[in-house]
Amino acid sequence: MPKGSTRTERSLRRDAEQIWRAALGAVDAYTLVRESLSHSRGVLRVGDGHRIRLGENASVIVVGAGKAGAAMARAVEDALVDLVRSGRLTGWVNVPDNQVEQLRAIRLHPARPAGKNEPTAAGVFGSERIERLLMEAGRADVALCLISGGGSALLPAPVAAISLEEKQRVTALLHRAGATIEEMNAVRKHLSRLKGGRLAQRFRGRLLLSLIISDVVGDPLDVIASGPTAPDPTTFADALDVLKRYDLLDEVPPAVVQFLKDGIAGRVPETPKKLPRRVHNLVIGNNRTALDAAAREARRLGYRVVDLGAFIEGETREVARAFAGIVRSLLRDRKPATSPVCLLSGGETTVTLTPHHGLGGRNQEFALAVAHFLGEQLMRRGVVCLAAGTDGEDGPTDAAGGLVSAGVLRRAARLGLSAQEALARHDSYHWLAQSRGLFVTGPTGTNVTDVRVILVA
Repeated sequence: MPKGSTRTERSLRRDAEQIWRAALGAVDAYTLVRESLSHSRGVLRVGDGHRIRLGENASVIVVGAGKAGAAMARAVEDALVDLVRSGRLTGWVNVPDNQVEQLRAIRLHPARPAGKNEPTAAGVFGSERIERLLMEAGRADVALCLISGGGSALLPAPVAAISLEEKQRVTALLHRAGATIEEMNAVRKHLSRLKGGRLAQRFRGRLLLSLIISDVVGDPLDVIASGPTAPDPTTFADALDVLKRYDLLDEVPPAVVQFLKDGIAGRVPETPKKLPRRVHNLVIGNNRTALDAAAREARRLGYRVVDLGAFIEGETREVARAFAGIVRSLLRDRKPATSPVCLLSGGETTVTLTPHHGLGGRNQEFALAVAHFLGEQLMRRGVVCLAAGTDGEDGPTDAAGGLVSAGVLRRAARLGLSAQEALARHDSYHWLAQSRGLFVTGPTGTNVTDVRVILVA
């Protein structure tokens, strides 16, 4: 925008979306894998540090799970097309139902319905096929494991003592209680045959390399998709403590509590605390990658960038209250920067649901809360807020998040919609839908948690 021009509400909304989409483009799953992988003259290159000379009879086995699984698998086939043509590449990757497509050598398996981030019987079937592929590998074979956000629910393989329904019940209770991803995974890993490093233990070949697109704050390898190829620092005792912390011992199935107690007593083997040297994990994309691209685009559009980083966590409403406070400081005191300002943040906040709650997700609730705490009068001074999940999903809805401005608040007022009441009911989706504040992208094929863009003109 030329110097001195006026930034209208419409142009601010357009800029916010353009900045957000620049972040998304930087973590395109196909591109990230394609740039990390090649094969020439019998040498497989993975990332910057791995050069593997494949034996004449060696195969490459591709397995994985995640919302970015389809694009990642397609990129593997395109990067290793000569191995595909020679029949030396095979694989199985669990993905959401709406991402299934026909590839040449890698089977994309529909492991759960789109928009329903829960383990299913179809996911268990696919996980067993992945497990079998790794266990049947030859000694000279190399495995590529493609891991991305949502991989935990897409790679369900409950231990024999726990049914899928019992594991689903535990997951639902932890979600409802507002458990962090680290807490949830401590429990899930100890109820699984493949999570917490156990998938890597199944591999009998020469080398296993995981290409990881991180959807977890700080990129802890043991937490992303519940760490199927990473050592697990948590214990059975940690898992039981999580259930105690949220007062869930009387609500979870008795078989779950008994299994965790058996683990504490040593009657069940612990998850691995160390893995063989043949296992390597490479993070090829994360929230920081996305925020850096967003910052570059914001500067190109003429904004001063205040990047609050990729480590934002906490209760969504309280985080939104703090961000609204920063906006007030920008409007009144021109601190920490003079306008126009682009306030960027990543990470992943939490919504603790109440009984009889409405519909929405953490990004929709964040956008609604920012609008509520600022009010139409302040937003009219040139403030827009876009908060959305990079996977295109936000809670059990068809929206990625919310995009709010003064106009959205004016429409809500005309319709008699109360932001405060919607927040109290955790019903951000319906409030935003009626006031035209939903941000809908559809599935993006990647996932690096959330990107929030607040523009102050």
